[in-house]
Amino acid sequence: MLSIDKSKTLRRVMDLMAIPGQSCEESKVSAWLHKELLSAGVPKSAISSDTAHRRSPAGGQIGNLIVKLKGNIRAPRRLLMAHQDTVPLAVGCKPIRKGDFIRPAGKTALGGDNRAGCAVILTAIAEILKQNLPHPPLTLLFTVQEEIGLRGARFLTAGKLGRPQLCFNWDGSDPASLIISAVGATNLSIAIEGIASHAGAHPENGVNASVVAALAIASLERDGWHGLVTKSKNRGASNIGTVNGGAATNVVMPEVMIEAEARSHQPSFRKRIVKQYRKAFEVAVRSVTNSAGKRGKLTFEEDTRYEAFSMPESSACVSAAKAAVRQIGLQPLARDCDGGLDANWMSAHGYPAVTLGCGQAGIHTVDETLYIPQFLDGCRIAAAIATNIA
Repeated sequence: MLSIDKSKTLRRVMDLMAIPGQSCEESKVSAWLHKELLSAGVPKSAISSDTAHRRSPAGGQIGNLIVKLKGNIRAPRRLLMAHQDTVPLAVGCKPIRKGDFIRPAGKTALGGDNRAGCAVILTAIAEILKQNLPHPPLTLLFTVQEEIGLRGARFLTAGKLGRPQLCFNWDGSDPASLIISAVGATNLSIAIEGIASHAGAHPENGVNASVVAALAIASLERDGWHGLVTKSKNRGASNIGTVNGGAATNVVMPEVMIEAEARSHQPSFRKRIVKQYRKAFEVAVRSVTNSAGKRGKLTFEEDTRYEAFSMPESSACVSAAKAAVRQIGLQPLARDCDGGLDANWMSAHGYPAVTLGCGQAGIHTVDETLYIPQFLDGCRIAAAIATNIA
């Protein structure tokens, strides 16, 4: 088994988690990674950034950080990736070690999601270069804006990657758990324009937008299209996330804005869920009229954030990940994921990636931890993958 410097590795991940860098504000993280890569012996000419932030609707300080290394053995190029950004709750984190766990000292999240993944990749390449180990051509990818819709991976300049044939993403808990498929998701922005009227003097002249929304949502719940959605062999999920409207109790509510989403591993079924949402709101708008027979108006917008993907267990990428997990004495388990990953967009770019864990737990909360034994196993697996030992 490849050895790693445990003390230096833990210091590395704790330093990373202490750097503020929520989505769109990753420049300090990128600069730190750049400096550490150079210190590890990566040539300056091998390091670059793309312009994903300029294409992202969220803007941002910097694009994805990309490292492209030549190999010293003949083998297909391999890509190792993780995302740089954290949720806002992790900004200001002061990580401390308590036994086998790293925790935040205050009331912040830890940011192990996904600074732990970045540290895994950095550790792997640092040890490979330090020990002068044989390795195939390697690409390292540190994405931005993962936490706000996978936008760094979505707007990635894929031509900068060097055409890797095997791709691996670190973002999760159990290092032996291999995510080989994930759902696709469509976000919905729904605006209902009612008709305002004085709620005391002439309520009959108004069309209350909240009534329209309530009728639509109730029908979705009644007919099994909200929450966990199962129809025959099809499975998905949907959620009404936010509902906003109204400003005063003496005015018939003139407008409601709703944000919702639909998910499924089956793209056609996800589209069916979205179609049912549109139908429910159209029917609700038609069913509510004022005393003059007038109705409200509906604006229904769809944004597919990422498509579902699935990799066969027999693929070379999955086989390599399984072999690396076994190399360090663990038993690999392939599984599905009901959330979105940078791997969704990597698959869309033509570079399907297995996602592995690195000790994260309680992510996006003040109870977040990093389990050190799993984190170190993640580092060993990454090094095994990157050296083509597996």
